[in-house]
Amino acid sequence: QVQLVESGGGLVQTGGSLRLSCAASESIFSFNAMYWYRQAPGKQRELVAAMPGGGRTNYADSVKGRFTISRDGAKNTVYLQMNSLQPEDTAVYYCRADKSIYVYWGQGTQVTVSS
Repeated sequence: QVQLVESGGGLVQTGGSLRLSCAASESIFSFNAMYWYRQAPGKQRELVAAMPGGGRTNYADSVKGRFTISRDGAKNTVYLQMNSLQPEDTAVYYCRADKSIYVYWGQGTQVTVSS
């Protein structure tokens, strides 16, 4: 069973930065793709950033130029660097990994941006 553990969330002021981490229980290269999603109160979960196994990373329009997804294979970890944070970025952020027909989710980490 794959486990994903997110960390790095917290409270930050507008314009600040945070780096989220998603640590996997196995090699991240075993996954077809990894993603970061977020869910704000009263809203649907939305895709923030994607890292396909062999393809180009892509981002939601709302975060392009501010957020960067990256990975460290030696640490089995995927990161989400978030800069120029805005109050509308407030949400629970989730990591997702796809492996064959299976989809795995982490428990989420709260990000709160104060105005």
